[in-house]
Amino acid sequence: MKIKTPNCQLTMASFQTGFIRAPISVMLYVLACVTVTQETTTFANLSDPCYNYAVLDQPWRDISNIPFSVYKCDVSVAWSGWYRLFVNGLSAHIPDTCVEYGHCGTYASLWIPHGHPTVEDGVVTREACSQWGDFCCYIRSFPIKVKACPDNYYVYELVSPTVCNAAYCADVSSINTSSTAITPATISTVYPSVDSCNNYTVLDEPWRANSSHQSNSYKCDRCITWSGWYRLFINGVSTQIPDMCVEIYSCGAQMPLWIRGGHPTVEDGVVTRDVCSHWNNYCCYYGSYPIKVKACPGNYYVYELVRPTIYPAAYCAVAPETSSAGINITLQEGCTSQTGGCLQNILEQIENFTAQVLPLDTVENILNMVFNASEKIVESSAAANSTELASYGNRMLKANEKLISTLVKPTDTSGNVSFILAAVEGQVIMVGPQFTLEKIPRLDTSNSSVDIDLIGIARNNIERSAAVAFMSYNTMENLLKPDFFNTSNNMTKTMMSTVISATLPKTTNTKLTKPVNFTFRHIRELDPNGSLSCVYWNISEWIVDGCSVLKTNSSYTVCSCVHLSTFALIMQTSRPPESDSLLELLNSVCVIVGLVFFSLALMTFALCQWRPGVNNVARINICISLLLAHLLFLLTQRFLSLIRPQQVLCAVISGLLHFLFLSGFVWMFIEAVLLFICVKNLSQISSKKREVLSSGFLCVIGYVVALVVVCVSVGLVPEGYGSEHCWIKMDKGFIWSFLGPVCVILVLNTILFIKIFSRLSSTLTNLNAEVSMMKQAKIMVFKTLAQFVVLGCSWILGFFTNGSKVLEILFLILNSQQGTFIFLIYCVLNNEVRQQYRKFFRCLCCVKQH
Repeated sequence: MKIKTPNCQLTMASFQTGFIRAPISVMLYVLACVTVTQETTTFANLSDPCYNYAVLDQPWRDISNIPFSVYKCDVSVAWSGWYRLFVNGLSAHIPDTCVEYGHCGTYASLWIPHGHPTVEDGVVTREACSQWGDFCCYIRSFPIKVKACPDNYYVYELVSPTVCNAAYCADVSSINTSSTAITPATISTVYPSVDSCNNYTVLDEPWRANSSHQSNSYKCDRCITWSGWYRLFINGVSTQIPDMCVEIYSCGAQMPLWIRGGHPTVEDGVVTRDVCSHWNNYCCYYGSYPIKVKACPGNYYVYELVRPTIYPAAYCAVAPETSSAGINITLQEGCTSQTGGCLQNILEQIENFTAQVLPLDTVENILNMVFNASEKIVESSAAANSTELASYGNRMLKANEKLISTLVKPTDTSGNVSFILAAVEGQVIMVGPQFTLEKIPRLDTSNSSVDIDLIGIARNNIERSAAVAFMSYNTMENLLKPDFFNTSNNMTKTMMSTVISATLPKTTNTKLTKPVNFTFRHIRELDPNGSLSCVYWNISEWIVDGCSVLKTNSSYTVCSCVHLSTFALIMQTSRPPESDSLLELLNSVCVIVGLVFFSLALMTFALCQWRPGVNNVARINICISLLLAHLLFLLTQRFLSLIRPQQVLCAVISGLLHFLFLSGFVWMFIEAVLLFICVKNLSQISSKKREVLSSGFLCVIGYVVALVVVCVSVGLVPEGYGSEHCWIKMDKGFIWSFLGPVCVILVLNTILFIKIFSRLSSTLTNLNAEVSMMKQAKIMVFKTLAQFVVLGCSWILGFFTNGSKVLEILFLILNSQQGTFIFLIYCVLNNEVRQQYRKFFRCLCCVKQH
């Protein structure tokens, strides 16, 4: 999709030409968005599971059914969608109180431990459990979704259980809509007055480290008599029980135990956490008795441990090298004076640390160090070859992705972490098995956003959890340059967006359920003739495989990709022609000459005496407006490298240029009207005429009209000023705030000029054929033709300058010399003014002689 916008060059000629070509705004995108929203709303009710379910009515699921030989199993059932339970024609529900094993026609009778929702709760997630021994949640199955329906029944989105023989129970008794406690009475504790942070037993067996793998005998904590609070150490270093999934056969045990729900803060006090063990590809396959956990001020944790329910199970300890307290990344001495050594040293430290979870402030500090060190590489990037830049870029991407993955923590529901730094912005969203929404919020940064089906990805994982990390780099394009986008044609590549990365940290199955959509805000002006490409980084180059442009306008582009990686938006344009030094010299000379004659004309209008009735107001103000406009434009382009970084100053200059050029055109129109009235009322060209309009009223029209247009433009599109050349931006058709009034004035002035020329021609034909009269007639013809330039009609040539050097030079000369023609017509060719010039020069010579 291409959007017509002008090319803005640095020369006066192409700057003028840019006024003529305007962009076409595209509104179909907004209409399409509204249409999609309306269609989605219309069909939303058809997907309500309360009215779209399958019936599950096997009599053997009854909670009172105790089998004696054959045990049923739901693992082999191809579950799909939502179900409603019936027993002998009566509406039933899955029990929400503990069910003894051996009921419901199966061995492992599945029930939900946290109660049923209400209608107002909507869809909720509930864990499924099976009792064994004296613990009601000894075996944990995959979570299911539950919804309460208005007619006092429930529907369930069922999945295959983790174990066979296990089956979902059905009960027709009353419903419990509150959480059911599953903590056994054996761990209830009367806390002493002594703080457990200062009154604990040390647990320091080295085999508890998560890096310990026993080859012969496995340890077990079931035979230990636990009493009170414990603090874990490994080799003299304080550790903690892991709060994320631990592989089987780790920590010296066949079934290592970890806690679900994360660790508390000091402010949380004593909390209760479920204890799990990994088995059969499910991190919480086995459940043990919950334990108490407390965070202590010295950055350590104490635990009230109890005997596990599982025989070959033991509490695990996070090894010292994987704890967040063990990370210490520092700058080496002399780092500020180096180019690549500093960054390389920091990246090596990041690559070597093994921390799984870090606090946000630690991650922010390390990221600041990385990007501060990378500034040295950026400063010397001109001397560095492409291989070195790509290598540093790859290592930085990997290091940053590793850092942001440490912000991911286990959760049952959801979690969100975000940060904004000078060089990078990031956001992490985590969802757990009990997350109830059907869609996560969009991940947003200042210049980009991403839509991803994280819920679908979580459902495809055994743990029913997933996390997405999104980062937007403000300076990464200095390393991963757009020129690394290798195309066969000789094109100029421009980075149109910030570089972004999207990953799925600590997620087992990272397969996407649907394409991911990225929205990029354009950080540079869109070239109308440019081609946009959604690309991703592949080791040493930008490539487009699997990515495409969905929609675009002058400000944003939406890309769709079938994989995750590091992405960017690159624009390809034809290489600009080599600069014409002769044309640039002619441009400078013409503008300077024009400024000189504007100044001479103003001095003449101000210092010479004019006969009564001569009104020079329009001519004076044309000179003032265009003199200031050309001078400001010339100075701005000369010092553009200093002005451009000052965005506010650049916007103010573009607004002032808008006002000055527009007021110049308004004064040209006023001059055309006054000249037409003069020719209409007189039989011959003369500077005498009746006073038609007062000078004050003309000044109000000349400047207020332009001021109103600029003020309205600022009010409607305040960001429309301050392009890369400190002129009006081409976004959203904003250039029409200048082109619209100018085109109207050019058309009106051309019509008035034709009428003036026609009336003068008929007048001149009636003159006597005397020599003096013919000479006067020739002068009048020249004045009339010169008015074509004075009235700005020659700007119409801008429509036809494309590809024509001759027309471009003619356009430049004519429109830069409006001051010259004004000086010739109203000063040099005016007898009274010439006489005053002679008098002035005679006086000047007399002064020199004396």
